[in-house]
Amino acid sequence: MEIQLPEVPMVRIFSFLDAFSLLQASQVNKYWNKVAESDYLWRKLCLERWSFCNFAYPCQGKQTWKQLFLHQVKQEHLMESAQPDDFIYKEATGNLGTFGPLAYLSGSGLTTGGQEKSIVCAASSWRVLYAWDVQEGIMIWSSPVQQSRINELVTFPQMHLAITVDMKGTIKVWNCQDGDAVAALTMPRACFSLEACLTKDGPFVMVGDSEGDIYTLTVPQLKDISKVNAFKYSVDLLHCSPDKKWVFASGRHQHILPKVFFTECLLRPSEDSTPLSVSLPFAPCCRACWNPRMKNRITLMFRRGSSKNTGFTTFDLTTERTGGKTVIREYQIASFLLPVQIESPLWMGVGEGNMIVFVSGPYLFLFNINGFLLQRFEDHQVAINSLWVDSIRVLTASRDLSLHVYMWEEGGRYPYLKSCCHLEHTGTDQNPVW
Repeated sequence: MEIQLPEVPMVRIFSFLDAFSLLQASQVNKYWNKVAESDYLWRKLCLERWSFCNFAYPCQGKQTWKQLFLHQVKQEHLMESAQPDDFIYKEATGNLGTFGPLAYLSGSGLTTGGQEKSIVCAASSWRVLYAWDVQEGIMIWSSPVQQSRINELVTFPQMHLAITVDMKGTIKVWNCQDGDAVAALTMPRACFSLEACLTKDGPFVMVGDSEGDIYTLTVPQLKDISKVNAFKYSVDLLHCSPDKKWVFASGRHQHILPKVFFTECLLRPSEDSTPLSVSLPFAPCCRACWNPRMKNRITLMFRRGSSKNTGFTTFDLTTERTGGKTVIREYQIASFLLPVQIESPLWMGVGEGNMIVFVSGPYLFLFNINGFLLQRFEDHQVAINSLWVDSIRVLTASRDLSLHVYMWEEGGRYPYLKSCCHLEHTGTDQNPVW
C-alpha cells in the first residue's frame, strides 16, 4: 500500500527544491504533480530569483506563478542571445538640459500580462522632473520648474510615486500625473541622501542631511516618524537591505565610521532608548552594496592611506540577546586592497556567489570577496561612467554613449558573468533613452 505524506509537509519539503528539481518532482505521480504546482512554491522561487522586482499577483494577468517563472526564464535566455538589432533605440529630443538622477516609476520588474509600460523618471538640470515612456521614447509628463535643482530621486513603483529632494532641502512627493506635488516638506538643512523603504507597515522615505541626521517620514504624507543623529558630518549614503531589515548609513568624511541601523527602531522609535545600530570599522566609505541573496551581508568600498588605495570589505550582520538586551553583531568575513595598477573605481555592485563587480577606466572587473580576480572585460573603447547591477544583469555605459549588456550565470556558477551584447550610440543627442 502506497503511503503519501499530507500536503502541508510535502509543500515544506518541496520548498527546498530549485525550479529544475521541482519540475522533475512534478513528474513522479499525480499527487506530487499537484503539490509541485503550488502557487506558494513558485511564488517563493520568483521572489528569491527576482527580489529586486515589484510585481502584482499573476492572476491579474491570467497567469500562475509557475507560468510567470517559466516565462521570465525564457526571456532571460533570449536576452543572453540578443543582438543589437533586437533592441529599440529612442532618443530624447529637445532642450531638456542634462539628466541627473533617474529611477523606474513602473515596468522595472516582471510583467504579468505583457502590457505594462516602462516609465522612467529623470531629473533635469533645468530643475524639472520628467516621466518618459521608454518603449515609445516620448515624454508623458513634466513637473513645473522647481525653485532649486533636484539632487536626489527615489520611486515607489508599486504606488506610482516619485520622491525628490532639491538643493534647498525641499522634499516632494509626485504621482507624475498632476501638475502639483502630492505633498511637500522643507527640511531645516540641506539633504544629501534619500532612500525608499517599502515594508509590511507601508511606504517610508529616509533622508540624510548635512548635519548627520537621518529622518524617517511616511509616504505620501511626509509625516515625521523619527530623527536620529548618526554622525557629526553629512549622511551621504543610505541603503536599505533587500528584506528592509537593515539600513546602512555613511558619509564620505574620513573620520566617519559607517553604521547599520535596525530598521524597526527607525520606524517605531522609543523615547527612552537610542535606535539599535552598529559601527563598521572602515573609513572613509565611498560605496556600499547589500548582497541580493544573503540579505544580512554587505560589502563596502573604501579608500586607504595617502595613496588612496581602494579596498573592499564584507560583513555579515546578526542580532543577539546579551544581558537582557538586543545588540547587533558585525562579523568581518573578507577584506582586500586592489592592486595599485588598477585605477580607483567610482562604481560597484555585488552578485550572487560572493562576487564584486566594478568599473575602472574602460574596464569591467569581477573579483570575489577575498580579492581573487575572476574576470576582466574590455568591451568599451573609452572610460565607463555608469554601472547598473542587479541579480540578473550588469549594464555598463561609457562616455561615448555606448552600452554593454552582461548576464549573471544562475547560482553564481562559472563563467560567472557572460558578455551578451554591445550597443553603439548612433544618434546626435547627448541624452539618449535606451
